[in-house]
Amino acid sequence: MGNINLQNKKVKSQLPADKTGYTYNPLLGKNILPAEVVFHPSWWNRRAGIVFDKDFFFNPLKRVESEKKMEQILYNAFGQYGLGSDRKENIPTVGPVHLAAGYMIAGMLGCGIEYRADAPPEVIPANTGKPELGIEDPFVGNVFKDFQNMCNDLKTRYGYLYGDVNWSGVLNTALDICGQSIFIEMTDNPQQVHSFFSEISGVLLRFTKIVKELTGSTSIAVNRTVRHLAQPVFLHSECSVTMISESQYSDFLKPIDREWSRQYRPYGIHFCGKDPHRFAQAFAEIPHLDFLDLGWPGDITLLRQHLPDTFLNIRLSPSELAGWDEDAIIKILHKSVQCSGNPFLTGICCINIDSSVTDEKVNALFKTVSHLREIYRSELKL
Repeated sequence: MGNINLQNKKVKSQLPADKTGYTYNPLLGKNILPAEVVFHPSWWNRRAGIVFDKDFFFNPLKRVESEKKMEQILYNAFGQYGLGSDRKENIPTVGPVHLAAGYMIAGMLGCGIEYRADAPPEVIPANTGKPELGIEDPFVGNVFKDFQNMCNDLKTRYGYLYGDVNWSGVLNTALDICGQSIFIEMTDNPQQVHSFFSEISGVLLRFTKIVKELTGSTSIAVNRTVRHLAQPVFLHSECSVTMISESQYSDFLKPIDREWSRQYRPYGIHFCGKDPHRFAQAFAEIPHLDFLDLGWPGDITLLRQHLPDTFLNIRLSPSELAGWDEDAIIKILHKSVQCSGNPFLTGICCINIDSSVTDEKVNALFKTVSHLREIYRSELKL
């Protein structure tokens, strides 16, 4: 598999360094190169016959049964890399932690939700055309009540709760409610949009506070990598930020990220678009960006230059992974890790893998990351 240059990048950092010379974030710990994969519902449906109907998400018995079954499937395929370790347990998981499915907030705010057998729940945009929530209290509607009733049932049966729910993000939610017109409103009615985003922020903070009080976490369902870190990350999904300019981000969303980063640490941004580097300077102005989930093929070197203290979670593209052979996977992972430059502040993931990606390629991903860990441990005498 070759080797990797472990030379620590000379970037200005405010974090402490351990005996290896690498800096680390005490809030996140010193786990070397955590790696995660998440499979698309079509993969689960074909592989295990799991149906992603409403019961999958809200029926308490189905929740426990489904997560246990998913753990067993993962163990059968990839158990040698630690997946499926909870296959023998009945764990009261409140939300699907093996899926990428951000739907609940939109449903709470009046959008339609369509459940499909082999796909994530589809949000039917409200398309109000105007930046307004259009619902008096999202916490008294049927979507939240279904969630609350399920949590109460699981807590009664098991005495505790685990997991969380993908809580989407401010712009994602605004797009669900208003449709594409939200981009026009940013120019035509900026003050109204600021007010609208503030309202959405309030709903998100209230929801995540409820979930964290129930389970202790908020963002495993946003990206499973956070479960490997020392403290629960508050991970704000900014999928749709790729659709706006840097100045619009700085005007409408960066103030929210800045404030949240002060209040909810460790704080992170999930950015699955292909151009996270376009916002590198703006992200560097967030006081405490502990974690960045960066889309492929983001410029890792540029992001590290701007964000020396941020955990860079590198998201491989599942469609490109399907076309790579093992040699390509090895070279790409070696290069990506080297560009990030710090094993304590780097993770690898691939989200929404479908059946076009063979098990052999997933195994190659985990095998390569395991090899890189061993290189670091050997060279750093850990």
